Amino acid sequence: MTAFITANQVHLTNIGFPTIPNQDALLNGEILIQTQSHSAWGGAVTAQMYLPLSRSRVWQQITDYPRWVHYFPDLTHSEVLCHGKVKRLYQTAKKAFLMFTAQVEIYLQVFEVVHQAAQHVKFQMEKGSFADFSADLCLQDCGTGTLLTYTVKATPTIPVPSILIQEAMRLDLPANMRKMRQTICG
Repeated sequence: MTAFITANQVHLTNIGFPTIPNQDALLNGEILIQTQSHSAWGGAVTAQMYLPLSRSRVWQQITDYPRWVHYFPDLTHSEVLCHGKVKRLYQTAKKAFLMFTAQVEIYLQVFEVVHQAAQHVKFQMEKGSFADFSADLCLQDCGTGTLLTYTVKATPTIPVPSILIQEAMRLDLPANMRKMRQTICG
């Protein structure tokens, strides 16, 4: 089941724990989704899910970028090209649409940020098959588990109406997030 969130529904309280309006839905396994336009031809989506694992354990798996091919079925390759303070990542994906198959590749700069209350991974496109692409993954403690929030903003190089991009993201991301949870939680 998929539920929907609205902007600014999750924030940190003074003690560093997230307050979540739909916490019961998340704890019951729902994936919360919010879509929005990003550009005339792009889309943005934010997905949230609860993982019944500690934040440090989730962080270890999330930052194992070659493993991302197991989280996202359309991702065919994920390789760290450069290690260091700023990582460089190369990914390829293949997606079937109505009557054609799109193959994309992207080079990303990856910034890992660790705070006491949360950990973030920021992805910024260097070059690739998109007009623009960025993503942000945030992990926050949530009871005995972890709240994972993943935001993606993308504009394809081919002109596709924004509403179609948003709808594709809204339909694909929940299944991808469930697969990610299944893989991480084993």
